[in-house]
Amino acid sequence: HQGTHQDTHVPLAFLKILCLAALVLSLFTACSPGREKDAANEPEKGSSQETETATSQENEKTASQDAENAAPKEPEKLVTLISASEIPAGEWQAVRSFPDQNGYVDDTLAMNSMYSFEGYSGQGTLYFEVGQAVEGFDLFLNNRRVDTAGIAPGVYSLDISELAVNGSNTLQLSNIRAADPSAKVTVRIPYPVVIEGNPADVGLDEAPLRLIEKIISADIANGFSSAQLAVVKDGRLVYSNAWGKLNSYTPDGERLEGGAEVSTDTMYDLASNTKMYAAVYAFQYLFDRGVLSLSDRAVDILGEEFVEDTIAIEFASFGGAYPGLEKIKEWKARITLKDLLMHQAGFPDSGHYHNEYFDTVSQSLSTEVKNVLYVADADKEKTFREGICRTPLMYEPGTKTRYSDIDYMILGLVIEKVTGTDLDSFLRETYWQPMGLERVSYAPLEHGYAKEDCAATELRGNTRDGLIDFPGVRTKTIQGEVHDEESYYMMEGMSGHAGLFASAPDLARLAFVMLSGGYGNERFFSKNTRDLFTSTQAGGAYNYGIGWWREADDRRVWYFGTQAPESTIGHQGWTGTLTMIDPVNHLVVVYLTNSINTPILDPSGLEHANDFSGSYYTSSTLGFVPQILYTGLDGGDPEPALRSLITDMAAEKQKLVEAAGASDDPEHPLYKAWNAIKQVAEDF
Repeated sequence: HQGTHQDTHVPLAFLKILCLAALVLSLFTACSPGREKDAANEPEKGSSQETETATSQENEKTASQDAENAAPKEPEKLVTLISASEIPAGEWQAVRSFPDQNGYVDDTLAMNSMYSFEGYSGQGTLYFEVGQAVEGFDLFLNNRRVDTAGIAPGVYSLDISELAVNGSNTLQLSNIRAADPSAKVTVRIPYPVVIEGNPADVGLDEAPLRLIEKIISADIANGFSSAQLAVVKDGRLVYSNAWGKLNSYTPDGERLEGGAEVSTDTMYDLASNTKMYAAVYAFQYLFDRGVLSLSDRAVDILGEEFVEDTIAIEFASFGGAYPGLEKIKEWKARITLKDLLMHQAGFPDSGHYHNEYFDTVSQSLSTEVKNVLYVADADKEKTFREGICRTPLMYEPGTKTRYSDIDYMILGLVIEKVTGTDLDSFLRETYWQPMGLERVSYAPLEHGYAKEDCAATELRGNTRDGLIDFPGVRTKTIQGEVHDEESYYMMEGMSGHAGLFASAPDLARLAFVMLSGGYGNERFFSKNTRDLFTSTQAGGAYNYGIGWWREADDRRVWYFGTQAPESTIGHQGWTGTLTMIDPVNHLVVVYLTNSINTPILDPSGLEHANDFSGSYYTSSTLGFVPQILYTGLDGGDPEPALRSLITDMAAEKQKLVEAAGASDDPEHPLYKAWNAIKQVAEDF
């Protein structure tokens, strides 16, 4: 029995294993893709025709994939280094030598083989100097390989227009093969420039541009003067246009029907935009090279008379708490160049040195009070000694921010003193000529330009339609001469605060420099300098950098709009000009008008002296341009939103008309502006 039990026990155990294996196999089969195919072929789940079609499609797909895998792939098209006869002269965004471009050895630093620089798509050329012992190397730009096969010692150029991206670009030069370990490959990187383009190149929808065009055109048809607009995005001049006439009215305020039209070459009086593109640009350049420091005292450069000749004026702003002349002199001796740049030096807004009658104590226009700071028959030197040196302060330096033209008149004199030349010559040789700018100048009539090259400003000189009079005042329409009184009568038309003329396209190119610090092979100032001058300063107003106006948490929406990033900078000019630089979106907007080329609305008293008719139009608000323009950067179709927006703009203009009591006065410029915006709302 025991033998029989053993003989039958083994087969039973084996059978149990076989049954278990069969069960597992059946479960596996049921869950397998093959089983799914069998189930899909059952009659109740599909016809035989559907099965054949699915099978045919699967076979075709497989065959296609096999063919694709079998076919030889096209080799990647590589950009190639081109042999060059020489490397252009000039300064560079960077000059880097590989290997160890950081200047020291550390195998943990991948940065030794890589360098990042500012650039834009569609442009750029790099220059390479390959050392004598170099036998080869690998080169990449933004991780895309550059063909270096057969490279030999010598000079090469590389067109990176197909490889560059907007903003930061990374060059990698690695795996250098050289017989001599000390052999180098040196790379020279130029700055980006402004090239021609169109809105589609940079993803800018054209609907906002069409709306801006309609608003300006409608305003001009209803009495506004003229305008010019240039937009640079991602290193491309994507828009440039002009509207209106060089001069729109007779001196008596009658609208001119004929006359020459403005063009994109027309030069506009920039007024206080001069402060940025003359005084601040010059200062940043000199600061970057250690010629001037922010902590330098004005008295140390201009002389002791800057302090010692100060006179006592008990400004009304002291509220009876006049600190005394000696304290004022002590304050004045402490003024630094940074105080001047930030409008914190303590000066009044203007000395009105040109005007024989001005109430200096109350800082108000007058026909009866003699101006104690009046300077007769002035030139720059006389204005400095008899005007600026005698001018006292209204507050302690560094304690307040008060916009002042005197600050930048002084800065202009400082720059001329340390450079040994006038502002026009210094800026022309430093910026305008190297950049190829032909429509930027001080005193254009003295530098080869004609009146017809410039948009006109005030109709009856500086008289405000006869409200103001002083010795030597201009009475004819101003064209080709700076409008600003202190610049023209006191500073020979060339000052740090006003006097610059430019066309919108050339000024946009000049403003573009703030995005990279240079232009082509010209280096102007470093990133550290740009960051310092454009950042908010401790103890200062948040909407000021060092000179530059800042958006700063919606502090400049009247000029830059509500969509501009906080880092947006720029400036405005009293004649009706605006520049805006947005480093986040690589955007520059220059909008120039001559809104004061219109009659004074009510020339009945001095209180209306600056009430130009042109200031009532939408086109004179300046900030409407970037506000509308930004909608074209958001993606999608902006037209429905713009149609709704223009309806609101018309409604808001109506509120202004009603508030001014002009609802029944079709000749009032506000009524005309309302009519213009209503037309746009109906047509857009």
